[in-house]
Amino acid sequence: MTPPVKTTCAYCGVGCGVIATPDGLGGASIAGDRDHPANFGRLCSKGAALGETLDLEGRLLAPQIAGRSVGWDTAIAKVAAEFSAAIEEFGPDSVAFYVSGQLLTEDYYVANKVMKGYIGSANIDTNSRLCMASSVAGHKRAFGTDTVPGTYEDLELADQIVLVGSNLAWCHPVLHQRILAAKAERDLRIITVDPRRTATADLADHHFGIAPGGDVALFNGLLRKIAKQGAVDAGYVAEHVTGFDEAVATARISLEDRMRLTGLSEEELILFDRLWIERPKTVTVYSQGVNQASDGSDKVNAIINCHLATGRIGTPGCGPFSVTGQPNAMGGREVGGLANMLAGHLDIENADHRAAVQQFWGSPKIPEAQGLKAVDLFQACHDGKIKALWIMCTNPAVSLPRADHVADAIRKVPFVAVSDIMADTDTTRLADVLLPATGWGEKDGTVTNSERRISRQRAFLPVPGDARHDWQMICDVAQAMGFDGFGFDNPAAIFDEWARMTDLSVGFGKDVDLRALAGLDQAAFDALTPVQWPVKHDQSDTRFFSDGGYFTPDGKAKMLPIAPRGTENTPSDRAPLVLNTGRVRDHWHTLTRTGKAETLNQHISEPYLEVHPQDAHALELLPAGLATVESPYGHAVLRVQVTTRVQPGSVFAPLHWTGPFSSDGRIDTTVAPILDPVSGQPELKRSPVRVRGFDAAWYGFAALCDEPAPTSDYWAKAKAKMGWRVELAETEMPADLEAYAKALGARGEVARYFDLRSGQERLAFVEDGLITALIFGSRGPVAASRALISASLGQSYSPEILAGFEGRDAEPQGAIVCACMNVGVNKIRKAVEQGCATAEAVGEATTAGTNCGACKPEIAQLIAVSTPKIAAE
Repeated sequence: MTPPVKTTCAYCGVGCGVIATPDGLGGASIAGDRDHPANFGRLCSKGAALGETLDLEGRLLAPQIAGRSVGWDTAIAKVAAEFSAAIEEFGPDSVAFYVSGQLLTEDYYVANKVMKGYIGSANIDTNSRLCMASSVAGHKRAFGTDTVPGTYEDLELADQIVLVGSNLAWCHPVLHQRILAAKAERDLRIITVDPRRTATADLADHHFGIAPGGDVALFNGLLRKIAKQGAVDAGYVAEHVTGFDEAVATARISLEDRMRLTGLSEEELILFDRLWIERPKTVTVYSQGVNQASDGSDKVNAIINCHLATGRIGTPGCGPFSVTGQPNAMGGREVGGLANMLAGHLDIENADHRAAVQQFWGSPKIPEAQGLKAVDLFQACHDGKIKALWIMCTNPAVSLPRADHVADAIRKVPFVAVSDIMADTDTTRLADVLLPATGWGEKDGTVTNSERRISRQRAFLPVPGDARHDWQMICDVAQAMGFDGFGFDNPAAIFDEWARMTDLSVGFGKDVDLRALAGLDQAAFDALTPVQWPVKHDQSDTRFFSDGGYFTPDGKAKMLPIAPRGTENTPSDRAPLVLNTGRVRDHWHTLTRTGKAETLNQHISEPYLEVHPQDAHALELLPAGLATVESPYGHAVLRVQVTTRVQPGSVFAPLHWTGPFSSDGRIDTTVAPILDPVSGQPELKRSPVRVRGFDAAWYGFAALCDEPAPTSDYWAKAKAKMGWRVELAETEMPADLEAYAKALGARGEVARYFDLRSGQERLAFVEDGLITALIFGSRGPVAASRALISASLGQSYSPEILAGFEGRDAEPQGAIVCACMNVGVNKIRKAVEQGCATAEAVGEATTAGTNCGACKPEIAQLIAVSTPKIAAE
């Protein structure tokens, strides 16, 4: 039997340790690694379901040119020739790489090396630009480098955690569980600051429903109160900080303006200031709600200003803490994966830094100026300036603002290579050459999590088909272009070169230090245990800045004068609502991995729009109906959820749905390309939109053993245990439901139910006595148990299934709340009715929330109000 393999989760920046035990059939069982210091054995629902994502269905398994499979030699020669020709005719800035925080550090390193060191352009940027660039800019302005000061341990040592623009319970569930575990043991206070009342807010002591974009005003007011109440750590400021007086003076804001900009009452502002000030051991955790804004960098520095003024940085239990969204966003930042930096946190505009990097690499040239950042890069594609583009491990035709424009821009590039694990994505559809990459479980290398901890991703599955590792194909193309310095045989050799390169970082007074890991041979690299940088041989405290030691020329941190500023993204009569976008609990990015997991599809299986009841009434939107979201840039059609979780005037939609999974679920088609002028990060949290009802004459739900091929006016499909499920809607009633279902992919003999009065029609398709498809149609949203219908595929046919609900004596499951343990809302409600008054009591009675715990906020909400947070099925 194949022994278990210790590796690292493929999802968010928490960087959880995973133990994978291969089953010998191409799959593996998954468990948390109790020895890993990021999670100590905990896994979220996504991590626990990783084993469900390992099949080869839909995988890209051979290189393709113009849709035809070719050999690797042909594909590599094609990519190298196209890039070389573009460079020769139009210069090095006519080519670009767009890479990903899901690459391993070794992949990132060689991609950065070939573009900046050998092609001689800085046109390499990453989808991390969409999530963490404002933190990078804020860190550099305050600290001199992109340094995250603290560690996860600080979350457990703090007396207070302030979560700003961070739905930690859904987006970083394991960190949230660590915080809740600490709270259960002592008086740890949790505060959330977010326009939405998220699952994280449900388990917080205080929630401040700030207006979109109000963060600078909130923290500027706090800074003034810190100064006024004598909460400044004068000794720390005098010794380790510059810019204090100017920052405090610029932070002056009247109460009326602060109330107007934050949307908070006077009482709420007084309370927030008092709570933040009175507990010195405070960690301010922030994420995309802060970063994804046209003033994201200023938001970051407004938060950091408050920590510097109070000296709450670098010591146990306090500090500003940026949590990253991707598994290796941090590693990519370290090795120079952004267009405006060099490896080792060195500066591309600094001639000495450039000379040192060029000498270390022995490369022919280093660009003197930063390259095109993500949004600008694709605008350059649209404008005809980019002649050859390589997109690696990401899906910009879905994830970037103005996504339809981005897709058009990619089409306009004369040559596009895309390396991915999946054959069919919105971006692979636009490629001239497709390069099959290895995925999680097949790759080998390192990642760095949000607390600067380097962990190994280890292969435990064979490489399928003709797939290759990303670092391999990058090096192959580099060598085919005639570049030396890319003769690496394995990731260990790349990691060794990178670790040795950090000597430059240390030599220039920067923070990245992996020198103690230089010289590892293959065996030592294979055995590498999680380690936090700067890597110290004695593994002593790795927090930064408790005694100053900032990476600025004078060694002091800089407080910046930050003033609230406007945005082009303001509502108008044509676009009166503010759109916020984000993640859901059980899905990841553009569904290429989590979309394979039936367990994860049970929680939320189609794109939706959260609308406040006040706005829903004004717009005549009904719960479970459909709505069209429009902006000058595009549109999306989404299921309506009427909820007070969003504020009046605001709507929320998840970012995950794509062309292969939905008809019009790509919400970033509507997002404006408004950027932070410092970081280049787009404003994904505050786009003006118009919302109107989608005029559906007919709604349907179908479950099929075979993957459906819908062409409906609206559709959204998801993987089910024995097949697929698909939501449907049409602007006209189907003339013949049986023919409609067969066009969708149904097969077999038909059993039918029809109610003339209500217009409901339900069909079961049966082969050899077993159900192969079910379709339910109605003039309004279909009321039926999706879980029951989907679970009936492959089962013996009985007419009762056409009722759409469990029988009278059966226990109806209801919407799935706990994906890990497959526990529905009705079972939890029953436990509450029987006296379970805490999430722990519900867990004992039902097992819900006893695995990863990410559903505990929803359980708490059910206890509080006895209604589910997600639409009942």
